[in-house]
Amino acid sequence: MLQPAAPSTHPLHSRPGASPTPTAARLQVSLTFLGAAHCVTGSKYLLTLDQGRRREQLLVDCGLFQGLKELRLRNREELPLTPADLQAVVLTHAHIDHSGYLPKLVKDGFQGPIYCTAATTDLLEIMLLDSAKLQEEEAAYANAKGYSRHHPAEPLYTVADVEQVLPLLRPVRYGESVAVSEQVSVTFHDAGHILGSAIVEMQVSGVEQTKRLVFSGDLGRYDNPVLFDPAAIEAADVLLVESTYGDRNTLLTDPEEELARVVNEALAQQGVLLIAAFAVGRTQTLLHYLKKLRAEGRVPQVPVYVDSPMGIRVTALYPRHPDAHRLGAGSSLDFAGLRFVTEQQESKALNSRPGPAIIISASGMCTGGRIVHHLFHRLPRPQDTVLLVGYQAEGTRGRRLQQGETEVKMFGELVPVRCRIAQLDGFSAHADRQELLRWLNNFRQAPKRTFVVHGEPAAAEALAQTLREQRGWTNVEVPGYQDEVVLFEGI
Repeated sequence: MLQPAAPSTHPLHSRPGASPTPTAARLQVSLTFLGAAHCVTGSKYLLTLDQGRRREQLLVDCGLFQGLKELRLRNREELPLTPADLQAVVLTHAHIDHSGYLPKLVKDGFQGPIYCTAATTDLLEIMLLDSAKLQEEEAAYANAKGYSRHHPAEPLYTVADVEQVLPLLRPVRYGESVAVSEQVSVTFHDAGHILGSAIVEMQVSGVEQTKRLVFSGDLGRYDNPVLFDPAAIEAADVLLVESTYGDRNTLLTDPEEELARVVNEALAQQGVLLIAAFAVGRTQTLLHYLKKLRAEGRVPQVPVYVDSPMGIRVTALYPRHPDAHRLGAGSSLDFAGLRFVTEQQESKALNSRPGPAIIISASGMCTGGRIVHHLFHRLPRPQDTVLLVGYQAEGTRGRRLQQGETEVKMFGELVPVRCRIAQLDGFSAHADRQELLRWLNNFRQAPKRTFVVHGEPAAAEALAQTLREQRGWTNVEVPGYQDEVVLFEGI
């Protein structure tokens, strides 16, 4: 059973802003960017506190690298830290690029607490187990086909490794301050990105000063019909802000109308609309919109299939966390004509199902899961439509489809792309450029240092340049992979 975070009894945290004795050595605080630097994946930030002979280390996020092979290979590299020496891990949310390295960290010796929101603890059990199963299956397939360079091919971690992570989770409520080490306390604020996502506000107590670090995590969209707006943060000494869409605006004027247009155009061809949707967040938002559009008679009453085991399990979590979304207690995303596909045989049967119909499947970047089989069968059919509703990272099949490739390789075959490819960026769970700037406007004055992270180089630099030139923030940096910076010296 998950244990709630317990308040610290250490004298440093007996009251807000408490400080150690004046004779203590002054504190140096440094930060190492172990992921989500010049890319949108593998989020890991190592915070090191040196105080004379005393040293503490914390990890904020513990993500798996995804997408390009050169990035994925980093998952096999040894981290520049000793997992057993970490005091704690603090998670912003459950997406695998922020949490998926946890089982490897625990496998390598970490046994400390992992702090996150209550909804994130529930999501992690679903998502980490799914990640482990996929890795086990991929390793088994590679061994069976003999195409791996490693003999035998082994998963990064297994289901058994995930089961060692779950007892370490410590759920924390939004707005609750909790001590995560002797000199650091954190408060989670709603980020509006996915269920349970958080902005992490961190207080670091030195000998004479307390400094505030803010990690934005992944920021969600304003006016989302399911999730709340990102919480406003007004001050920080150091800020890490994501920049996934730092160089472009993706907000749809009328998301309902845009979705209705794509649905109606696809179904008018008597084809199947295959929607590549992330299991967490996007699937639930789509169900909300489809339920509303059907009730209002704005789209046809055709069968809708959710063919994503993870998406189905995540949807079932929403009633358990009514305070974490706008739907409230007692609400349901179900509607007449909706079918949740759980059995593999039924999933396979959908491959030959004629239109008109809608299939929502995962993964959202078309890299794995059941959607790959659907794509294999639907891409060659001119009457069908594939709809991309989220960010497509470099190196993913979704990015290649987005860029208009006429054939893609799947299951060792080149599959022709004859169907229609549609995209609605406005359904992304990430704030776009104008929404990022709206959130940043809440700061009453510029942080002393701002690091723009979690963005491909062009997006990160575009946001950084805007903050420098238009907002007058003079100390804005775009860190590189494994860069280490000293944040505070002698506090």
